[in-house]
Parts: sequence; structure tokens; C-alpha cells
Amino acid sequence: MEQHLDLFLMKYGYVGIFFSLALGVIGLPIPDEVLMTYAGYAVSRGILNLPFTLLSAFLGASVGISVSYAIAAKWGLPLLLKVGPYLHVTPKKIESTQKMFAKYGPYLLFFGYFLPGVRHITAYLAGVASMDFRRFAGFAYAGAMLWSLTFLMLGRALGKEWYKVIIFIRHYGLVTVLILASIIIVIYLYRRYKLSTRT
Repeated sequence: MEQHLDLFLMKYGYVGIFFSLALGVIGLPIPDEVLMTYAGYAVSRGILNLPFTLLSAFLGASVGISVSYAIAAKWGLPLLLKVGPYLHVTPKKIESTQKMFAKYGPYLLFFGYFLPGVRHITAYLAGVASMDFRRFAGFAYAGAMLWSLTFLMLGRALGKEWYKVIIFIRHYGLVTVLILASIIIVIYLYRRYKLSTRT
């Protein structure tokens, strides 16, 4: 795998990172976390420049999530249900994410990047729900930056052992989801408490 990633980055560089993340967020089966962690390792070796790598990753993820939002805003849920299976977005995933989005939409846009499967749906649901684009962009783009920076810095810090991040995600993905879900719930309850004390 390492050799293939090396060849990919050597041949396509920042443009390759941009398009891979844009298409990956839209829903194509591209191993985003693997690419980003390895890109961080490439930064540690001096193959890539950190600011340019972060910029290309952030722009790619932002463009991908914006395209998803625009598609859903224009054509809605019927199209997502029809095309979803081709993008690994099943009706079951749509239904469960819809329920979460109804309660925690903005937070899902922000933290959803860290949840494989969820990040591919949240933008579509935001578009279907006609969420204000400026509000959508604020949470979605901030999440894109945090996600890009997190995996780049992890790959850079781990160096040759960059692959340990992928092993952790595969083995402890559920734990990560539960931690992030707990954070979302705490934020939600805190906001409700603040609102109730004002009245």
C-alpha cells in the first residue's frame, strides 16, 4: 500500500489530494483517512509541504461537501435514495442520520468528518432540509479544516508508523463514534440549559 500511495503523491501531489477528497466526501469509495495520514507522513519526509497539503485537503473536502449540499438542495431526498446505493449511502444510513441530523445537524456537520459513512450523508441532509448555506458552510468548513489538520498531524507525528492510525480506526471506530456522540449530546444539553435559564 505504501508504494502505491508514494507513487500517487509523487505523480499527482496536491492536485491528487484535492480531487481525491472532493470525490471521497461526495461518496466515492476513496480511503480518505488512509490518504490523509500518509500525506502527513510524506510531510514529515519533506516530500510534501504542510501548508500546501493542508490547503489542498481543506479545499477538496470543502468542495466535496458543498457539491453534496447543492445536489440535495436542488433535487432533494428522492435523488439521494435513488443514487445513494451507488455511493455506499444506504436507505438505513440515511434514516438513522436523518434522525440524528434533526437534533444535532450543525454538530454532525462539524464532527461528521470523523465518522466514516456519516460525513457522506450530512451535507445531503442539510441540502434536503434547506439549511441556510452560510450556517451550513460555517460548521462544514470548520469541520473540514479540523479533520484535515488532525490526520495530517497524526501522520506527521507517527512517521513510519503512520498506519497505526488506520488500525486504531478499524478497531476502535465504534468507541470514537460513541465519544463524539457524547460530546454532541453534552453540547446540546448545555445549550438547552442556557436557553432555559434565560427564560
